[in-house]
Amino acid sequence: MSPKSNNSVIFKVLALFEALIIFVMGIFLVWFVFIHDGGNNAAVTVAEKDPQVRTRAVIEKEESFYQLDGKKILMHDSSLGETFVPVYGDVPASDIDTANIVSRNGYSFYTQNGEISSRAGVDVSEHQGDIDWNKVKSAGIDFAMIRVGYRTYGGGVITIDEKFEDNIKGAIAAGIDTGVYFFSQATSADEAIEEADAVLDSIEKYDIKYPVVYDWELIYDDNARTDDISVDTLADCCVSFCERVKSAGYTPMIYQNKTTSMRKLDLPRVKDYDFWLAEYDSEPTYYYNFDIWQYSSSGTVPGISGRVDMNLCFKDYSN
Repeated sequence: MSPKSNNSVIFKVLALFEALIIFVMGIFLVWFVFIHDGGNNAAVTVAEKDPQVRTRAVIEKEESFYQLDGKKILMHDSSLGETFVPVYGDVPASDIDTANIVSRNGYSFYTQNGEISSRAGVDVSEHQGDIDWNKVKSAGIDFAMIRVGYRTYGGGVITIDEKFEDNIKGAIAAGIDTGVYFFSQATSADEAIEEADAVLDSIEKYDIKYPVVYDWELIYDDNARTDDISVDTLADCCVSFCERVKSAGYTPMIYQNKTTSMRKLDLPRVKDYDFWLAEYDSEPTYYYNFDIWQYSSSGTVPGISGRVDMNLCFKDYSN
C-alpha cells in the first residue's frame, strides 16, 4: 500500500472518530437542557405554587439611577425649614381625592359618589389591656390590625405580644376582620426572615383576612440596635419579610410614617408591596400610593380602655 493510501485511511478513521465525539456531545447537551434542567424548573414551579412553602427572597441590588419625573415633594425639617425631594416616576402615586375624606364622631371615612367606600379599623397590642371586642364591633369597627409581637430594640429578642392570643380570638369571634403586624428591629435579612417565621407560626391556625405587616420604626427616645442601619439593609429586611409572608399565602404589607418613608425607605425597591401609612392629620399629604391610613394615635372606641390608633382602609381585603 502506498503512503498516500495509508494517509487516506488515517484521515477517514480520524473523521469517523470526530463525528462520534460530536454525536455523543450532542446527546449530552439535549439531555442536560431538556431533561435535567427541565426537571429542575418543574420542581421550582411546584414549590412556588404551594402556599405552605416558605421561600427566601433573592435580594437584587442593581446599581442604576431611579427614574424621576421632574416633580418635587415639599417637606419640613426642624433645622432647614422647607425642603424638597424629587418624585420617583416609577413609584405609583396616590389616587386618593382628599376632598372625599370626612370625619364623623371621631372616625374618618372615605366617600365615593356620596357613599362611604372605606372601612374603619383599629390597631392594638398588649398596651390596650383587655378588650371587649363585641363592643368594638358594635361601635362600627370593621377590621383590626393586631400585634403578634416585637423584637426588643436593646437585646434583639423576639417576643410574642402577651395579648395576641386573646385579641385575635376575640376579634374573630366578634366578626371583625383581622390582620397582624410585627414591630421589627431587624438589622439583617436573616433577622427579618426570623421575624416573619415567628409571625407565620403564630397565625397559622387563624383566619387572617387583612395583611401581615412589617412594622419597622426608628427609636427616637433611646439608643437602639437599628440606629445605624443603612438604607440598603432596611430595604433588604422589608423585601425578605414580605417575600417570606407572600410565599406562605398571605398579603404582605409595610408600615411606615411619612417622614421615615420619604427619607429612609428605598421606595422603588418596595413599590410592589401594599403600604400602611402613619400620618396624624385631618387628611393625608403623602404623595405615593397607600392602602391603609393610620390617622390618629388618640382615638376612643367603646370596648377599648384609653387611647387607641385609628385607621381607615381604602379597600376591603376580606373580599
